[in-house]
Parts: sequence; C-alpha cells; structure tokens
Amino acid sequence: MLKSFKVMLVPNNRQRTRLFQFAGTARFAYNWALRKDLDAYEAGELFISNFDLHKKFTVLRNSAEYEWLRTISNNVPKQAIKDCVDAYQKFFKKQSGRPRFKSKRRGDFSFYQDTDKIRITATHVKLETVAMSKKRNKQQLNWFRLAEVGRIPLGVKYKEPRITFDGLNWWLSVAVEFADPKPVENCGDSIGIDLGIKTLATCSDGTIYPNINRTAKVRRLKKKQRRLQRSISRKYEMNKSKGESYSKTRNIIKSEKKLLRIHHRLADIRQNYRHQITSAIIGRKPNPIVLEDLNVRGMMSNRHLAKAVQEQGFYEFRRQIEYKAAWSGLRVVIADRFYPSSKTCIACGHVKKNLRLSERIYHCENCGNVIDRDLQAAINLKRYAS
Repeated sequence: MLKSFKVMLVPNNRQRTRLFQFAGTARFAYNWALRKDLDAYEAGELFISNFDLHKKFTVLRNSAEYEWLRTISNNVPKQAIKDCVDAYQKFFKKQSGRPRFKSKRRGDFSFYQDTDKIRITATHVKLETVAMSKKRNKQQLNWFRLAEVGRIPLGVKYKEPRITFDGLNWWLSVAVEFADPKPVENCGDSIGIDLGIKTLATCSDGTIYPNINRTAKVRRLKKKQRRLQRSISRKYEMNKSKGESYSKTRNIIKSEKKLLRIHHRLADIRQNYRHQITSAIIGRKPNPIVLEDLNVRGMMSNRHLAKAVQEQGFYEFRRQIEYKAAWSGLRVVIADRFYPSSKTCIACGHVKKNLRLSERIYHCENCGNVIDRDLQAAINLKRYAS
C-alpha cells in the first residue's frame, strides 16, 4: 500500500528562484514533447516514443542556443517528457482528455526529483543540482527547510517525489510503500452516512456534523473575499487602457495576492474540517461504512445549489473515507445512485415518491412516522449493507 506525504517547503530567496527555474524547465520540456507529438500526428507519422523524444531533447540540450538547460538536472526534463508521452497515450486509449500545453499563467509549476538522489531528514530535504558550485558553503543551497518536523518517514524508499507550487508556497510530495493492513476483527457496528448541504454529514447513530461554511469565521472570510474581488475589478476598470486590454498595476498585484491568500485560507479550513470528520468516523472502527453514490455533476447543474455543493466537497469526503478505511482495514460500501434512502420510511418501508427537497422532516403517509429526512437516509444506508 502506498501512502503519500505532503509537506510545505520554506525556501530562501535564492532557493525560490531556482525552484521557479526548475519548474520552467519542466514546463518547457513538456510543451516541446507535446508539440513534437502533435506535429507527427498531423503529418500522418508514427507516434514518437519516449526514448526517441529524449534523444532529440539531448541534442537540443547540448546546443548553444539552449545552453541554459544544462544548468538544470537532466532528470527534470526527462520525467516531464515521460509525463507528456503517458498523457498522450491515455488520450489515445480514451482514458483522459487531449493533453494541453502547460501555461505559466495558469500556475503549472511542478517538477520531478530523482528518487536515488533526493535525501530527506526530519527537518530538511536535499534536492539535486540546485547549487551550481561544488564548494561546501554553496552546497548548503541544496538543503530546503521543511515546515513540519518529522512529517515524512525516514530510512525508507521514496517514490514519485514531486515539487509543486500552489501560487503561494512550494510543497514536497512523496509516496512511501507500506504493508497492507490486516482486516480489523473487533469492529464496531456498521454506519450509514448521508451527505447534504444543510449539514455536511448525518450518521445513522445520530451524530451530526454541521456545515462549516455557515460558521461566523468562514462567513467573515467570504465577505472579505467578495469585497476584495469587487475592489480588484474596479481597479482593472480604472486602469483600462485604450481598446479592450487591461493594465495590471503593482497595487492590483498586491490585492490579487491578498485575494489568493483568502482563497487558500478558506480551502484549508474546509479541508481540515473534512479530515477531522473522516478521522473521527474511522476512529470508531465501523464496518462496513455505507455511503451514497451522489450525482455531483447533476447537482452542480442547479444554479441555486452549485456553489453550496462545491464548497461542501462531497467527492473529497468520499475519497478520504475510502483511503482511510483502506489504511485501517475497514470496508466501504457504495449504495446505488437510485436507492431511495430519503424517501423510504424506516418504520414501514413505504416509499414517498413526491418528496420535495424543501421537506426537511419526513412524514410517512402510511404509518404516520415523523423523522428528520437526513437521519432516515443515514439509517436506510446502514440497512443497505445488511
């Protein structure tokens, strides 16, 4: 079993400059390989393999025009070309969409590090060829401080080490191989989880996890976010040059960085809350855990609910439950998408076909049972696995 670990880096100014150079080289190699493959496809030629592309890129790297490529580790463009080839092959197999060129404006900043050359300690990580000099005092530039101490296991084999930039900070992500967990014998009772907008999750045992987006803290941040967005929009209109182009001033850049920090702050609050809930559920050792297969795409098509559904992050909640359950040796059952969990009475089994979304309390027409619809859905999901 693979477990991934992601830790923020704390680089100095010189290290930050080199990280952008590494990411720019990876983006250049990816786009170069994609252009070669597209040209070959349009000309009716055979698909260019990873080996052939790497040989052509080596010739390009040794030319005088692209001398700057030799200041970057060869493993960075090598892996970028391989990623491009893999993306193109998946496109032909209809496993993904057509690969696109990476854009600096969209924030495609990431690159690969060789698994044999990367070194990780409790507090630092060593990347290859960041320092151009072989002197000992210059070699210290290769060591990047980690924001968390002891977050990544030591003395193990690391797989797929990647360095990424999210617009504010640089991150290191690695995967580590662990032994598959044994199924848990002394498990608790099964549990059904109903996801919604009013409350993020309602469990069959009566536990309710409220919507974090309705708290005062998140509302204040969202209000600040809206005001800052409008302020940036007004500044763009004020600095609009002749024609349809907009000129970006230093004040606009500062405001956009503030807005990006708020975006990240809101995303971190929601993600942390989901991790707390899923960890609490997994900690009770329920087996199995029953979730419903939500049609998130269909829910997003409703313009009145799209924003609320997006903020809740139903897919991310399910993903966390699935991989954390796998780590703990628990079983996850996904109920059928058309299973009427909210419409079925838990007392008599009557299905109320005309149940509206606004009816938060379920009134059974057959036996007179009155119950919260989300709790009833969670109980029905629990029974689904029995």
